[in-house]
Amino acid sequence: MVCGSNLDFFFNPRSIAVIGASATPGKVGYEILRNLLERFRGRVYPINPKAKEILGLRAYPSVLDVPDDIDLAVIAVPAPEVLKVAEECGIKGVKGLVVISAGFKEIGPEGAERERKLVEIVRRYGMRLIGPNCVGVYVPKTGVNTLFLTRERQGYPDHGPIAFISQSGAFGVAVLDWATARGIGISKFVSYGNRADVDEADLIEYLRDDPDTRVVTMYIEGVEDGRKLFRALRSTTPVKPVVVFKAGRTEIGARAAVSHTGALAGRDEVYSAAFKQSGAIRVYGMEELFDVAVALSLQPPAPGDRVAVLTVGGGSGVMATDALIDLGLKVPRLSDVTVEKLRRVLLPIASPYNPVDVTGSARDEHLVEAVEILMRSGEVDVIVWIPYYMVPGISTELNKKFIERVREVNRELPIPIPVVGVATGGTYTAKAAREAEKMGIPMYLSPERAAKVVHALVVYGRWLRKVGTFTNYVERFRKLIGY
Repeated sequence: MVCGSNLDFFFNPRSIAVIGASATPGKVGYEILRNLLERFRGRVYPINPKAKEILGLRAYPSVLDVPDDIDLAVIAVPAPEVLKVAEECGIKGVKGLVVISAGFKEIGPEGAERERKLVEIVRRYGMRLIGPNCVGVYVPKTGVNTLFLTRERQGYPDHGPIAFISQSGAFGVAVLDWATARGIGISKFVSYGNRADVDEADLIEYLRDDPDTRVVTMYIEGVEDGRKLFRALRSTTPVKPVVVFKAGRTEIGARAAVSHTGALAGRDEVYSAAFKQSGAIRVYGMEELFDVAVALSLQPPAPGDRVAVLTVGGGSGVMATDALIDLGLKVPRLSDVTVEKLRRVLLPIASPYNPVDVTGSARDEHLVEAVEILMRSGEVDVIVWIPYYMVPGISTELNKKFIERVREVNRELPIPIPVVGVATGGTYTAKAAREAEKMGIPMYLSPERAAKVVHALVVYGRWLRKVGTFTNYVERFRKLIGY
C-alpha cells in the first residue's frame, strides 16, 4: 500500500463527480447527490449515460465528458462496472475515488480479483482510493457527504474536534447518529471499508496534521499492515490522542470480521500490546469510545494519578472511589492543611476528606470554593465533580460559577488540572449536564463511566511524559481552549 498523508482532496475537494447518480429517490446514487447538494459548496457533476438532468444539474454520460477538472469521484455503480469507470477517472485526471459499491474481496476470490484490478488502475494513474464496500466521507465543515442515508433517517453531526474513522460502514453511521443525538461534533468521518488503498494508517497520518481535529477515534476489526499502523500511531500520539475500539477480540468475532470486510483480525493480545507501545488508548465499546474522546477534546491530560472526588451525594462519592481504585488510580486522603481550608468554606456537617462530601445541604459557593482549594492543593491531579443539580441549595447558575472558577485557576496553575463530572438523575439533570458539557466540562451518567475517562486522561498524560511531549502538548491545548 502507498503510504502518505496528502489526502486533502477527499475532505476539501473543489469538485465532485457522482458516478451512478440517479433521478429516482431512494436509490443510492440519488441520495448521495442530494446529500452533497445540501451543503457542499464546490461543483457537483452527476454522471449517468441515460439522464440529461438530475436534481436540477446537467448530467454527463461519463466523467470524460465533463468540461472541468474533477478532484473527487464517488462511484456507486454495480461492481462489474467499477473498473471501467475507474479507468475513465484515471484518464480524466481525478485525484481521489470513493467506491461505495460492494462486491469485492468481502465476497470471495472473484471479488478479490476485481479488487486487485481496481487497485492496479488506481496505481497506474496516481489516484487514491477509499473503499470499496464503504459509505465514504462526511465533513461538516466543507459539506462533503458521500453517504447515501437521508437526513430524515440519519443524524449528521455538526462540526467539532473529534475525527472518527471506521472499517465498518454500518457501525460508522450508527456512531454518526448517536453523536448527533448527544451533541458531539465531528471534524472528519471516514468509512473506508475494504481499505484496498487508503487504510487506517494513511488516515491517522492525515488527521495528525489536521488543524480541525483534536482527537482521533477509530473502529477496526483487523489490520493487514500492522507495522505501518504502528508507525502511524507512534508518530501521532505524542501530539494528538488516538482512541481505538478494536473488535473481533474473540475467535468467533474474528471469523465474523473476515466475512464482513475481508479483514484478518489476528491475535487480540498482539493488538493490545501494539496499542500500549504506540500510545493509543484502547476502549471496549462505542459509549466508552466517545466518552473518552469527549474528555480528551475538552480537558488537558492528567499530570498524575491522584484523584479528588468532590460530591454532593455521599453514595456517589463512594461509588466513584471504588471505580477509580478498581482501575488502579489513587484517591488519597488530603493533608491536614487542605482539610482545614475546606472546613472553613464548607458546612459543619460536610466531610472535608477525600471524597469531599459537601452534602445535600450545599449551596453553589461550597462547590466553587472547594474545587479551587483542591486544585491549588498540589495533592491531586484530577477532579471528579458530582453535583446533584436537583438539591434546593444548588442554583441554575452553578455551572457558570463552577466552570468559570475552574478556568480561572487553571490559567494560573503551571500545569492545569482536568475536571470531569458525573450527573445522575432525570430530565432536569440531563439538561444541566448538557449545559456543563457545552461550557467545557465533560459529564457522564455514572461514576463508573467517569472513572474510565479519568483513567484515560491519566494514561495519556503518562504517555506524553514518557515520550517527552507533555509540556508542549499542554501548552498547545491551553491555547486551543483558552486556559
